[in-house]
Amino acid sequence: MIGSDQPQPVPPLRNRAFLGLMGYRLFTILSYQIVTVAVGWHVYELTNDPWKLGLIGLAEVLPFFCVAPFAGYLVDHLPKRRLGIIACIGLSMTPILLALIAWGAVSGEAEDSRARLWLIYAAIMFTGAVRSFLGPVYNTLFACVLPREQFTRGSSIGSVVFQAALVLGPAIGGSMIGFFKHLGGYADGIAIPAGPAYAFGALCAFGAVLSLATLRAAEPALSHERSPIFASIGEGLRFVFATPVMLGAMALDMFAVLFGGAVSLAPAFSKDVLHAGPEALGLLRSAPAAGAVIVGLWVARRPIERHAGRYMLYAVAGFGLCIIGFGLSEALWLSVAFMFFSGMFDGVSVVLRSTILQLATPDHMRGRVSSINSIFISSSNELGAFYAGSMAKLLGLTTAVVVGGCITLGVTGFTAWKLPVLRRLNLRDLQ
Repeated sequence: MIGSDQPQPVPPLRNRAFLGLMGYRLFTILSYQIVTVAVGWHVYELTNDPWKLGLIGLAEVLPFFCVAPFAGYLVDHLPKRRLGIIACIGLSMTPILLALIAWGAVSGEAEDSRARLWLIYAAIMFTGAVRSFLGPVYNTLFACVLPREQFTRGSSIGSVVFQAALVLGPAIGGSMIGFFKHLGGYADGIAIPAGPAYAFGALCAFGAVLSLATLRAAEPALSHERSPIFASIGEGLRFVFATPVMLGAMALDMFAVLFGGAVSLAPAFSKDVLHAGPEALGLLRSAPAAGAVIVGLWVARRPIERHAGRYMLYAVAGFGLCIIGFGLSEALWLSVAFMFFSGMFDGVSVVLRSTILQLATPDHMRGRVSSINSIFISSSNELGAFYAGSMAKLLGLTTAVVVGGCITLGVTGFTAWKLPVLRRLNLRDLQ
């Protein structure tokens, strides 16, 4: 057989560099998710106002938007691992500060809840700036540790790791808060139960630092001839907008997450609709990721290549239906079930979008394109949280979530109509 004497690439799960990259991915998402659950519970305990939950997302997305284009440029032009290590150290700073706030060490008078609230938002803003580096570092190193023919399988494994962290992070955060709350975790109005969860989030961020510090990957040679920064960022933008398949996949996912961001209201649903405690909050936050893990494992064994665009559209529509069901549910088990199935549908979409991103992006602009993708996707989570909180303030919790699910269905239908190239996409066309 022609080419049979050529060495076969090492499978992803036997590739030490790939496993190290998965460690980085696992620890960063664990840290972020534990902190997200803890800060949502913390803010709602201080305010009892769903709109204040929405402001968490706004506080994070504004610096993210400002920093992300420059983060992509830096990742394309500077050593990737070194930038990732610095970003992970920065990621650990937020939970350390939040733990001090929860324990009353840096917030002034214990009864001054407004001061504590503004300090929490300031810490979250710093997280937004730091997070803008994490995705571009991951995506550029991904292409360094795997050959191109393994991108689809590697993306599926990466999605499983990502979703597993989304399961474990909220479960750990909710369980820790519940445990310390039952021990009597309040003192003069200070939310002590959140402190240990924040501290554990900081430890996970240091785990990500260790993963990158021990990772061995041959990074592309850095060019000494650099385009002006704004011209370089513009080159990445032009590439994305000139690639309809990539632009369509990003936009579809962005609007689905933006309008279907029901999970950001989980603290309010858990307390006011389902009448449950922080453990239930952990279940609601973990259920979508549990569903996505199952789908990711299946796709890793049976990669989707034919009719990928069609499957992506069906998945986003299914996600919208689950969000509507969640909004109408008043039973904990049913709400968890809808969140679980929403995660299964979202898992299909995430794997396909990330594979499209890896296959369609030239190596020399992976950082910039990944940053643009982050602006589309990652920031939509925070904007979705702000949208959901604002709509809940205006319309009520249930109505806000149901309306968001209906808009997601409308966006899916519009995308299928206006972008037939995405509807007919086969991944083999990009290889």
